[in-house]
Amino acid sequence: MAEEFDVLVLGGGSAGYAAALRSVQHGFTVGLIEKAKLGGTCLHTGCIPTKAYLHAAELADDAKESEKYGVDVDFKGVNLAKVKEYKDGIVAGKHKGLTGLLKMRKVQVIEGEGKLVSQNEIEVDGTRYKGKNIVLATGSTSKTFGLPISEKIITSTEALEMDRTPKSAIVLGGGVIGCEFASAWTSYGTDVTIIEGLPNLVPNEDPSIIKNLERSFKKRGIKFNTGTFFKEVEETADGVKVTLEDGKVFEAEICLVAVGRGPVTEGFGFEEQGITLDRGFVITNERLHTGVGNIYAIGDIVPGLQLAHRGYQQGIFVAEEIAGNNPVIVEDINIPKVTYCEPEIMSVGYTQPKAEEKFGKENIEVTEYNLAGNGKSSILGTGGIIKMVGVKGGPIVGVHGIGTRIGEQIGEAQLIVNWEAYPEDVAALVHAHPTQNEALGEAAMALFGHPLHG
Repeated sequence: MAEEFDVLVLGGGSAGYAAALRSVQHGFTVGLIEKAKLGGTCLHTGCIPTKAYLHAAELADDAKESEKYGVDVDFKGVNLAKVKEYKDGIVAGKHKGLTGLLKMRKVQVIEGEGKLVSQNEIEVDGTRYKGKNIVLATGSTSKTFGLPISEKIITSTEALEMDRTPKSAIVLGGGVIGCEFASAWTSYGTDVTIIEGLPNLVPNEDPSIIKNLERSFKKRGIKFNTGTFFKEVEETADGVKVTLEDGKVFEAEICLVAVGRGPVTEGFGFEEQGITLDRGFVITNERLHTGVGNIYAIGDIVPGLQLAHRGYQQGIFVAEEIAGNNPVIVEDINIPKVTYCEPEIMSVGYTQPKAEEKFGKENIEVTEYNLAGNGKSSILGTGGIIKMVGVKGGPIVGVHGIGTRIGEQIGEAQLIVNWEAYPEDVAALVHAHPTQNEALGEAAMALFGHPLHG
């Protein structure tokens, strides 16, 4: 007889292991199937390693500019092999911690490649396991648009394994991944050009944020070509050649393909069991149920934001749903986002155009607080803005920011939006001085009509 669990999870990334951990807290027996390493993309080839690289980039920038702060540092360059060693140490430590946590919580980890073979069974390397409830969390992978991945044409996965800094790089894609790598490589000394087919970099952000980022990237020497898609990428004797649809040609040592991530759902037997797929994504209802048996889907395989913390939230949500606790649905619009380039971007809620579309242009009011007026930002040597979008006479529905380290302010920003705070609610709070956090209070005071330093 097949071993049976209350909850059987396919995929041990952020979403999958969150579902497993919360399920055991409810007293459920849990099986967690993973063919590679626990922690998934986020821990091994995404969030954690890229942020380690970006921290090294921040240190490099600080060293280069130390003289203006009265600190004499002899900057000799970036040893990428050492950066990789540092990154690998962080990842290994977190992986060990996660493995130990799952063991301590009595989650049974089943190693191997799973396949859904019935509405309540998953087969792993010839052995069947039953689940009263099944949670699909098979994650995502880098899109390549059919380009052959090699030593010269790489994705973020290969980029994180490089032990040398490229002299020049073309980045295909000006979204989050593309901008983060372009930023880090520029700090390391690479000559970077971003190719983005849409009219702007980070096209999902608020127009004010986009304008600030593009201006900052130009100042840093990061080149970018927007509004035209690439036609082909070829390897040359010296590197790569990228030809755009308008005939423009760009050449560099390597090409990073950063055109987004696609769901990993092929070959797992989902469709054979009646689960609906659209362009590879698993289609669910608003409560993440697939419409088949007691099967749920979470994380990057569900259409929407592909973020680790969305995966955590959905994993917890499904565990609570199985427990009968009727958890509150968190819409993607209210999930906080951070892009860790320099300058950093944070955003939650509606951009100004999206708010005007939903609530009516005449019903929206916005304010922008310039970080030039913020003491801590001046100390850090950063410019940027905090932008708040509010409904007239109503709550703040969007908070956006750009500037060095501004991602650290996303915590209060998402509380403001998710608790539907009014400008006067936030304006009455005391924000410690001197911090960048004050900028949120200043923006709220301005939106309330009573600016202090603005």
